[in-house]
Amino acid sequence: MKLRGKNINTLYKHYSEYNGPWTWEHFTPKEIACKHCGEMVLDAESMDALEELRTLWGQAVVINSAHRCTAHNKAVGGSANSQHLKIAFDCRCPADQQAAFANAARSAGFTGIGSYPGKAFVHVDTGPKRSWRG
Repeated sequence: MKLRGKNINTLYKHYSEYNGPWTWEHFTPKEIACKHCGEMVLDAESMDALEELRTLWGQAVVINSAHRCTAHNKAVGGSANSQHLKIAFDCRCPADQQAAFANAARSAGFTGIGSYPGKAFVHVDTGPKRSWRG
C-alpha cells in the first residue's frame, strides 16, 4: 500500500506505536522521531519529499534531527515556531556540497531550506517558502 499523496500528519507518542505500512525505503521511523523521547510526527508529504531527495541526491541522506518534542526543541535552543515541532529534517552535508543539496531539496518539493556551512548540515521542511543561511 502506497501512502504517497496522502498527508497523514499524525502524532505518535513513540515511534514504536506506528504499525501501518512504511513506504519510505531509505528511512526508518526511529530516524525521524525525537531523539529525546521517541515522539514521532508522520507526514506523508514531508516523507515523500525526503525519499525523493534521497533519489535525486543519489547517496545516503543522514538525518541529524527531524521531529522534536517541545522539551527537546527548547533544550537545543529551537525557535518556538520551529518546523521541527511538526516535521523537518536537518541533514548532514559538508559546506562545499550544500548549494547542490539545497537545489536537489527544492526539486524534491521542500520549501523551507536553510544552509549551515559552519555546522555541516542543511535544514529542509515543507513549511512556508523561505531560505536562509545560518
